[in-house]
Amino acid sequence: MDPLWAPWRLAYIQAEAVTAPEPKSHVLLPGADAECFVCRAVVDDADRENLVVDRTELSIVILNRFPYNNGHLLIAPRRHQGELAQLTPEEQLDLMQVIARQNERLQRLMRPDGFNVGLNLGRVAGAGLPGHLHWHIVPRWSGDTNFMPVLAGAKVIPQSLDALWELLTQDEPRRKQ
Repeated sequence: MDPLWAPWRLAYIQAEAVTAPEPKSHVLLPGADAECFVCRAVVDDADRENLVVDRTELSIVILNRFPYNNGHLLIAPRRHQGELAQLTPEEQLDLMQVIARQNERLQRLMRPDGFNVGLNLGRVAGAGLPGHLHWHIVPRWSGDTNFMPVLAGAKVIPQSLDALWELLTQDEPRRKQ
């Protein structure tokens, strides 16, 4: 039997709190939450350590540290907002454009058969970070659900986060705002 190596999943399985590194700049945006990994990543220039793969003036794209599937991205507004009604029309438009662009990028680079794209509003709806809105883009492939989740309670992710970060940051210049 071949072992399956996914050490980054241990913190999730053991329910440990995992946070992004402390930002080099401790000056957060107005209204930001110092405990929020998205808020810290917004002001930090350590994109690789924070798993940031893209930025716009109004949004940020981060690899999910605990992916449901290979290529799982989080798209969030730069401002710490927990409700859709708190977003400006410009933020709403920017976020939808970023979701479309990242979906297209994943399609081009990873060739999935489909995608799950969604937003969980509130902890009971599955939001692990209920105070900062974020959309999930999860690439899906035919047959990506197999016996492992059913029998072993584990999902096998075939690519490391570091290798995925390299893939998603090599193909085009990232916008640094």
